Parts: sequence; structure tokens; C-alpha cells
Amino acid sequence: MIQEFALLHIRPGQSAEFEAAFRQAQTIISARPGYIRHELQRCLEDDHQYALFVWWQTLQDHTEGFRGSQEYQQWRSLLHHFYDPFPTVEHYELVALA
Repeated sequence: MIQEFALLHIRPGQSAEFEAAFRQAQTIISARPGYIRHELQRCLEDDHQYALFVWWQTLQDHTEGFRGSQEYQQWRSLLHHFYDPFPTVEHYELVALA
């Protein structure tokens, strides 16, 4: 299992619209093969910054399966215009758990 992480900076004044679009977009990602779960968290200090966490069975489920799918184009059209700058997406594996 891997965890995808993206720090999302949303254009000022568009947080409410972004959250509404994300509610729609999350149905797209949650239907993909290899998807486990996700969390979207809003920053307390900066209300137009969000952390997106997505758990996948494998790295390829995200990088090839989701990003290579037609559904990814829908995800892009719903969300990508809110980002400024475009986020860097990174992937992590569990090392220790308490």
C-alpha cells in the first residue's frame, strides 16, 4: 500500500468552489481500481491551502491506472483550474506505525 500526498494551493477566494468541485470529483477517484481511501484536509493557518492524501494498493494504480484513464480527464477539468501553483504529487510508503 502506498500513500499519495499533494499540497494544494487554491486561488484566493475560490476555496468554497474548490470544495464543492472536490465533493463531485471524489466520486471519480474512489471508483478507480486500487483505490483504498482518501482525505482532504484544510489548513488552519491558511484557508486556501489543502493537503490531499490518497491511499492506493500500488504506485501503478495511481500513476498508470488513474492518471492514464479517461476519468482522470474529468478529474482534471473539475479541479486543476483551482491550483496556483500546480501541486507536486509525491508517494510514500509506511516505515513505522505507533
